[in-house]
Amino acid sequence: MVAGEAGGITQAIGAYQVRTEVDGKKRRITFIDTPGHEAFTAMRARGAKSTDIAVLVVAADDGVMPQTIEALNHAKAADVPVVVAVNKIDKEGADPTKVRGQLTEYGLIPEEYGGDTMFVDVSAKAELGLDGLLEAIVLTADAALDLRANPDMPAQGVAIEAHLDKGRGPVATVLVHRGTLRTGDSIVAGSAFGRVRALINDQGGTVDEAPPSMPVQVLGLTSVPGAGDNFLVVEDDRMARQIAEKREARQRAAMLAKTTRRKTLDQLFEQLAKGEAEELRLILKGDSAGAVEALEDALLQIDVGEEVELRVIDRGVGAITETNVTLAAASDAVIIGFNVRAQGKATQLADAEGVDVRYYSVIYAAIDEVEAALKGMLKPIFEEKVLGQAEIREIFKSSKFGTIAGCMVLSGLLRRNAKARLLRDGVVVAETSIASLRREKDDATEVREGFECGTTLANFSDIKKGDIIETFEMVEKPRD
Repeated sequence: MVAGEAGGITQAIGAYQVRTEVDGKKRRITFIDTPGHEAFTAMRARGAKSTDIAVLVVAADDGVMPQTIEALNHAKAADVPVVVAVNKIDKEGADPTKVRGQLTEYGLIPEEYGGDTMFVDVSAKAELGLDGLLEAIVLTADAALDLRANPDMPAQGVAIEAHLDKGRGPVATVLVHRGTLRTGDSIVAGSAFGRVRALINDQGGTVDEAPPSMPVQVLGLTSVPGAGDNFLVVEDDRMARQIAEKREARQRAAMLAKTTRRKTLDQLFEQLAKGEAEELRLILKGDSAGAVEALEDALLQIDVGEEVELRVIDRGVGAITETNVTLAAASDAVIIGFNVRAQGKATQLADAEGVDVRYYSVIYAAIDEVEAALKGMLKPIFEEKVLGQAEIREIFKSSKFGTIAGCMVLSGLLRRNAKARLLRDGVVVAETSIASLRREKDDATEVREGFECGTTLANFSDIKKGDIIETFEMVEKPRD
């Protein structure tokens, strides 16, 4: 696996091979490229589990970045040896020594410092040091690993990536771990199954078989498997179908359990107390299983508190179909298309049903818009703003107005119809509002600090001299 600031060392998405010769022995090395952005953490985790050696690529001018540490942690969790490629050494400001020092803090000690990790200075653009990198990979494999696989058994491996091709149907890029995959084999990959119609190598040519450690694209599946799904060859198509159906049933049950939120009575009461929780439902469609997975992981990590929930009710690879639109209409969901578009009558159906379909080609744009939508669903936050305080200095009785408080405004202002509370010795006696307000003999809308006034409180007359009337209003507070 290659992870980090790849910078051109891996020149193809998916898996591909190079052939090298060390100590007179011909070797085949398969590279799996993983994106560097934080949204693709699941891809890096999956790549670490699928490979024997992790090549950690660090740019010599930028040094160790957060995704570098994350990729290193995935490699450690998968317990695979690490080779470090210090890239861009030909750029101005490059400092390979600094990179070595930074990675020492994370337990990668270069051999030249007495450690056991091989560091190789390379430049992908200038093609410098690449032979040394291949040699370091082979030497690390020979020293730390016993890489042997039985080529005569039915093939097993992992689907690195998968997508739906318009002309060829479902296409899965698989890496054979053991056994030999051949044209005509009955295969199960996740919940997808089929008979291998063709095998295409990393050069785009057709091959009849793929031995251990060889990546190939498989044609002939009935549906698109998930990225990271294991595959295996079985006796016949009937067995492949049965295994696929059982896997699909398990996935459906797991998805149902994941999306069904069971609440205790205490949680239900809490939710009723603060009002019905808002929920944004999404249907994700993308051009590849890995992209859909990365987008879903990134969206589910958006944090806007407990008031709003985001739920992905369906996801898949390929164009947006009428079935997706129908589900969205029934569930009040929004459809997000990542590098795909609606097909057939799906667009007209979406317009007719009022389904919101959003198209994106950049993952960050999708994340930003969904986050904005979630924040827009949040209920407004109000905070109290004190308008002013007045002291009751005289009390008058009126047959027409009831009990009238003769006040001196101490601070701010008193405003007619404003919310108010009556304070006695610093304790709130009543929550009410200003029913009437007069300045001398005239009605007033508000009376400011330093002036006397007469006022009555709505539905409250038990006032005393020395009480304080405090007026306030609730102001909407902008969210961060």
